[in-house]
Amino acid sequence: MKAFVLNRTCDLTKTDTPLERMDMPMPEPGDREILIRVRACGVCHTELDEIEGRTPPPVFPVIPGHQVVGVVAGMGRDARRFRINDRVGVGWIFSACGECPSCLAGHENLCPGFRATGRDAHGGYAEYMCVPEGFAHPVPDIFTDAQAAPLLCAGAIGYRSLRLAGLENGQPLGLTGFGASAHLVLMMVRRRFPGSRVHVFARSPGEREFALSLGASWAGDTMDTAPERLHSIIDTTPAWRPVVEALASLEPGGRLVINAIRKEEADKEALLGLDYPGHLWMEKEIKSVANVTRADIAEFLQLASEIPILPEVQEYRLDEANTALMELKRRTIRGAKVLRID
Repeated sequence: MKAFVLNRTCDLTKTDTPLERMDMPMPEPGDREILIRVRACGVCHTELDEIEGRTPPPVFPVIPGHQVVGVVAGMGRDARRFRINDRVGVGWIFSACGECPSCLAGHENLCPGFRATGRDAHGGYAEYMCVPEGFAHPVPDIFTDAQAAPLLCAGAIGYRSLRLAGLENGQPLGLTGFGASAHLVLMMVRRRFPGSRVHVFARSPGEREFALSLGASWAGDTMDTAPERLHSIIDTTPAWRPVVEALASLEPGGRLVINAIRKEEADKEALLGLDYPGHLWMEKEIKSVANVTRADIAEFLQLASEIPILPEVQEYRLDEANTALMELKRRTIRGAKVLRID
């Protein structure tokens, strides 16, 4: 089968082709696994974190991609949850042990044995992949393959972030960065919390215009000051400066939720400007988002189909995987990027 493969971590300032096209053996589903013929796969900033070594795969080569939509093409022994040709989706959570205290408490995202799709196991930048059947999700018919793909990670992690923000209707929310996840959060807030004003901080004028077109109350640069103090802010950027600036915009008792698996080192010196009275005092909180659970994905797919939430997507052929990744690296973003696998 055709696949785009990461063979080593690399510096994306020195190459624009981090993935290599390869012919890989057709995967065979193990016990209670399904074989998926991939039809679409979202492109996520976490792939950049893998490529640049912030969250490196434990073994190379690996096929990245963790926002996968396809159809069941085969089943391993004792796999009975789906039927051939059922449409399914796979998110960041590939598997968890199911037995540790975190799993038993419903926090499988914190499992020490958590395995990530496209990092710890082959993902969806390929024509086929396998996954444990319990970690695949039925995809509602309302979505096209390309629309469904970003819901599986950008949407689900945005859903978890919004829940951790503790927002109530009427309370103002901030979004720092406005890519795939943040634009879906804005859509959610507009329907679930119609009395809440959403303020967007983004470096790109195009992202700010996009946010306003989707109903944001205000949009400014990362360094700008919102017209009001914010109850909570969700940070979706790879940088440190927005974290410091966001803390200054919170009201007393407010919460900053950092929706990022890793932060880049380029502007880490921004933390030296952290001022306790101005940024952290008055019982402000910082909460990180660690992975997602299967429940996050299932609940968000149901919610998104009911509202409905239809993400804005830019589509690329599988052969354009490196192009899509480099555009993401350069912050050429409007909505979500999705690979079509024909």
